[in-house]
Amino acid sequence: MQNLAELEVVPQTRMAASLPVSVIVAARNEARNLPRCLASLGDVGEVYVVDSQSTDATVEIARSHGAQVAQFHYRGGWPKKRQWAMESLPLSHDWVLLLDADESLTPELKREIALAIQDPHYDGYYISLRIYFLGRELRHSGASFYKLSLFRRGRGHYECRLKDQDHSMADMEVHEHVVVKGRAAKLKYPLVHHNVASLSDYIHKHDAYSNWEAKVWLNGNGNCDELVPSLTGTQAQRRRWLKRKFYAFPGSSLAYFVYKFVFCLGFLDGVPGMIYCVFQGIQFFHVKAKIYELKQQSVN
Repeated sequence: MQNLAELEVVPQTRMAASLPVSVIVAARNEARNLPRCLASLGDVGEVYVVDSQSTDATVEIARSHGAQVAQFHYRGGWPKKRQWAMESLPLSHDWVLLLDADESLTPELKREIALAIQDPHYDGYYISLRIYFLGRELRHSGASFYKLSLFRRGRGHYECRLKDQDHSMADMEVHEHVVVKGRAAKLKYPLVHHNVASLSDYIHKHDAYSNWEAKVWLNGNGNCDELVPSLTGTQAQRRRWLKRKFYAFPGSSLAYFVYKFVFCLGFLDGVPGMIYCVFQGIQFFHVKAKIYELKQQSVN
């Protein structure tokens, strides 16, 4: 199925760029989070907000910050939102930075990026997340992780774990990872990630995620670019290996909660940490239940 998009270019009112990168921000009804994100990008080269027909003020907020807006109309299949943006938008800079609307840069991270993109030995950089959940920073709970968010244009692309995707799933990449052709390193300073506008939004979003994840684990297409689960690989490969082992383990939803809350010290993050760890276990249960449902449907 073909995915359609409309690129709406607004007059460029941005300040002179001190950080020559092209930023792609994925959004849908992000009026609450987007101002914080875009305010942190005032001195970058260019910003594209890739929207999915928001019904709130997302587009107006993007325009007011001098961002360019692309409307992405998902019709199922592949590519999804961010991969489409990387392939189709007329990006002006040699480096691409992928952000969610609830993420923002700190001054320390911007200075580190400015130095990192001058190093000819690397084609990509992993950036960690400093996650805030229900107003509190999660310092434990296994919440923080690295993702490959910064890379040279043309050197990075998303792995395709599942081509047969439909409207019950998110229209952007969920737990797919960027694969870079070349060397990658880790940056020291994190992105700030304000997870969850409301618990209702969080639950609704992760319902779509579990639809996708259940189908991936049941019959992913084994794409040659897919990261191979490995206990000795990158952090993303280790997380994927552990999840695969957990899915095969009876009572794994409860075990996953215990792992997050006890072994990852989630109890030190207070009530927000407890809620986060419980939701992680529930999400795990949802995926396993939907795997069972898909198996039953294939039999009947």
